[in-house]
Amino acid sequence: MLGEVKKSAEQRMTKALESLKVDFSKVRTGRAHAGLLDHVMVDYYGNPTPVSQVASINLLDARTIGVSPWEKKMLSQIEKAIRDSDLGLNPSTVGEVVRVPMPMLTEERRRDLIKVVRGEAENARVAVRNIRRDANSSLKDLLKDKAISEDEERRAQDEIQKLTDRYIAEVEKALQVKEADLLAV
Repeated sequence: MLGEVKKSAEQRMTKALESLKVDFSKVRTGRAHAGLLDHVMVDYYGNPTPVSQVASINLLDARTIGVSPWEKKMLSQIEKAIRDSDLGLNPSTVGEVVRVPMPMLTEERRRDLIKVVRGEAENARVAVRNIRRDANSSLKDLLKDKAISEDEERRAQDEIQKLTDRYIAEVEKALQVKEADLLAV
């Protein structure tokens, strides 16, 4: 029972951390990376499909992403999908490739992005703390049902607190890496 509570808490905290990393990857820096277009959907025969499933995405240089569709007729739809996405990018078609140049980030825009990233990190911290609260509540229920002793409950709470501290430190580390990435010119 105690093991299940701890294992469940750890799994949920891991998911919260992974979710944070996915959210961080959506916040763009001045550099191009192929993962930037992961959540852009294009209309492919009436079905919304990720761009990565209808084209190959590669880096043409440090500031330009190249998207080469497998079907020529998809060029205009891919360009429109990228332009209409919330990324603020302005793609252009050159031959059979959609070029997506990454605009330089202004200092003001960098500060705004850092605020967004800090908000995401705070949401992850809150999620980890909520998981701790749920685990401690489960422990209290086990104690009330006399399934565990008070000493076992106290030890388990200490272990869950250590787990919480570890995951919050991971969130902080991910935040520092992303802030440094955003501030890098």
